[in-house]
Amino acid sequence: MKVALDLQLAVGTSTGIGEYARGLATGLRATGIDVSELANPRLDPWRFDRRVRWDQIELPIQLRRSGAALLHATSGTMPYRAGVPVVTTVHDLAWLRVQGHTRPYARWYFGTFMRRRYRTAAAIVVDSNFTRTEYLELVGGDPARVHVVYPGVDPAFVALERVRGERPFALALGTVEARKNLLRAIETVAAIPDLRLVSVGPPTPYLEVCRARAAELGIADRVEFRGYVERSELLRLHAQAAVALVPSRYEGFGYAAAQALCAGIPLVAAASSSLIEVTGIDGALCNPDDGAAWIEATRTALEAVPTTAMRLAAAERFAWSTAAAACSAIYRRVV
Repeated sequence: MKVALDLQLAVGTSTGIGEYARGLATGLRATGIDVSELANPRLDPWRFDRRVRWDQIELPIQLRRSGAALLHATSGTMPYRAGVPVVTTVHDLAWLRVQGHTRPYARWYFGTFMRRRYRTAAAIVVDSNFTRTEYLELVGGDPARVHVVYPGVDPAFVALERVRGERPFALALGTVEARKNLLRAIETVAAIPDLRLVSVGPPTPYLEVCRARAAELGIADRVEFRGYVERSELLRLHAQAAVALVPSRYEGFGYAAAQALCAGIPLVAAASSSLIEVTGIDGALCNPDDGAAWIEATRTALEAVPTTAMRLAAAERFAWSTAAAACSAIYRRVV
């Protein structure tokens, strides 16, 4: 069976969805699926007009040329017309829940318009049980069409050899936007002398709020905003981080938490949304608004050493082979 995968968000400075698309493509090939990767490397996926052009014009054209029997729309968006059955991954319902501060046309396209499109998909894949509950509440439809498939984590994170540096740092991974709640990580680090914070992820205007808070607390020299980093640097940071902080208020999955667990980094995450099920008992969970709890949990985590068994258990939970097998089964039922 030939399946087309939308890999447009893996172009350029890809984030968690790009990681998802690339990993799924590799995993599917290992199951024997004939994968056709659809993308235009000359089109910036992070400009709204370019994204709509891709979704609604270029993607359907490439899909027809591919001869695929099915499209897996991996980016949370899908074309109005595809001509073949569409399986859509809905990573989260953030556009309908927590993105009220964004531009109205973006909220309409990614929220209202896509909610209508999801109802036409042959099947829906979601990243967590939390997102499944969100989907059924906000979109509705037949629950049997909504399948929970945990994304995989690149085995390179599992294979990392942990090396603690002389100057310990906390790693905060993810787009620097309000719902990721990076202020909590900054305030936590401010209370722990000698601990630095390294933030990795594309910026939004929220970055200036974070810079101002770090300066106000007198720790601007201990907080580093790295923006997007190359793969090799991302792995190096995971090998050396003393602790991973994931204070996000809303996540459909939480790659930052899953990757930290697979890399063997002590984890402190928000007791919110999907982070509760992704973190499980392998990390500390704190109310995202409880500053004292974050400081205490981070101090404790800095002394923790995750076991090999914990890393291997996380790698098994977040294996691309498992995710690809589950998606393959969904494709076969749909076709």
